[in-house]
Amino acid sequence: MPPTLASLLQHSALKLTVRAGADRLDTPVRWAHASELADPVPYMDGGELLLVTATNLDAENADSMRRYVRRLAGAGVAGVGFAVGVNYEEVPAALVEAAEEAGLPLLEVPRRTPFLAISKAVSAAIAADQYRAVTAGFEAQRELTRAALAGDGPADLLARLAAHIDGWAALYDTSGAVLAAAPDWAARRAARLTPDVERLRDRPAPASIVVADSEDRVELQSLGTGRRARGALAVGTGAALGTAERYAVHSAVALLTLTTARSGSLQGAEQRLGAAVLRMLLAGQPDHARAVAGDLYGGLLDAPFRLLIAEAAVPAGSELLTETMEAAAARSGEALLLVPEAERVVVLAADGGAAVAACAAYAEAQDDRAPREGGAEDSHVVVGLSAPSGPVAVSAAYKQAEQALSVARRRGRALVEHEELATGSVLPLLADDAVRAFADGMLRALYEHDAKGRGDLVASLRAWLSRHGQWDAAAADLGVHRHTLRYRMRRVEEILGRSLDDPDVRMELWLALKTTEAAVPAEE
Repeated sequence: MPPTLASLLQHSALKLTVRAGADRLDTPVRWAHASELADPVPYMDGGELLLVTATNLDAENADSMRRYVRRLAGAGVAGVGFAVGVNYEEVPAALVEAAEEAGLPLLEVPRRTPFLAISKAVSAAIAADQYRAVTAGFEAQRELTRAALAGDGPADLLARLAAHIDGWAALYDTSGAVLAAAPDWAARRAARLTPDVERLRDRPAPASIVVADSEDRVELQSLGTGRRARGALAVGTGAALGTAERYAVHSAVALLTLTTARSGSLQGAEQRLGAAVLRMLLAGQPDHARAVAGDLYGGLLDAPFRLLIAEAAVPAGSELLTETMEAAAARSGEALLLVPEAERVVVLAADGGAAVAACAAYAEAQDDRAPREGGAEDSHVVVGLSAPSGPVAVSAAYKQAEQALSVARRRGRALVEHEELATGSVLPLLADDAVRAFADGMLRALYEHDAKGRGDLVASLRAWLSRHGQWDAAAADLGVHRHTLRYRMRRVEEILGRSLDDPDVRMELWLALKTTEAAVPAEE
């Protein structure tokens, strides 16, 4: 504890006596300073014990003393030490009354006690307090280091840190999720700070912010030294951290940063192993892949998994997605095979697992934020997700993910699953500007013909194609004679310069008609 007026009064060699402000003697003293200026406030920082003999003061003038004492109290002076037996034989009553009125402690200093002795006593007490803080900080550092080296995870380190700061501590991953907290009750309190952790994550590490509310004062410290933080530490206390507590927090930040850096190196090695496993799977060598995967990825290959390919317009997009998936997999104990591949990332994740769910949630949130009309270029990340697969079919799953990725890019969506393409209708795939342009170009001559009132070739073509070229059925649908329909189809061939006997032509015309039909509601 820093020195206080009360501790100075207990100093037997100083012989100090209280004359006013006896109820405020627990005020900390940052320094002792002698000044005979009529207004020393411009030279004060606050927290000083001001020592005076009243050489330049009208200490018996009540109004003058009220102004003098109010100025000192407003500047945050801890108290006044008045030396008797120099200019005044006793502390003037006007000064005592002014000090009582302002609530400013006033101490009587006997003539035989030099101001230098008081300054030395304050200095020695401050030095002793700083030594205690440094000693306590080093002890906290040793304890926290032992906890970090024990290899039992961050729980023990956080518990020791919480004890040292007389508060609570919590560790967050890059997504803002709470990985561990101490004591246990702090987990709920820490979870409410996720938005603040996300705000801190966007700043270059190291960075910190203070969050204060009615419950406690919380400091958030980022972990890591690179462009992006690799996590965050929160410490909650009832008041601002002291010197010893600050040492403990800084030690915890350093140790947790080293732990995350070590985890990053291990993660790099795992990614290289994962790349080898993926290459073997794509080459149709599942047995070799299992042997290389070992315990690290073996469990992932024993159950259905999904293959996803993520492509980002900006590097931070894929980084944040993979970090989100890694955090979700770690919390649920899932294996996750993640391989960076040039501009994109390939991932094998358990089907129905937490990592795939986190990816879907991330994509949904991105779609909600992104402008719909901007397309994929405005999105941070685009993901293609395969159908559930196994080790023998990874090559097919890779193609499925690439196809889904291509569709997601065209549609301007953050994520498309292959099931959306493999089931239902192919018609949603026609919602593409290039396809619409092709359809408009192919059918324009027919629409222009009909617009001039020369017949209904487009409707006739649609009916004929929908009846698979059956003349009678198509003519009945149109309410015309089959010879009339035959004439119209010959006109279609003449105008388009293409034969309806060609199945490719019939397919292209049908898709062109469906594309233009699909575009009508959007135009309305």
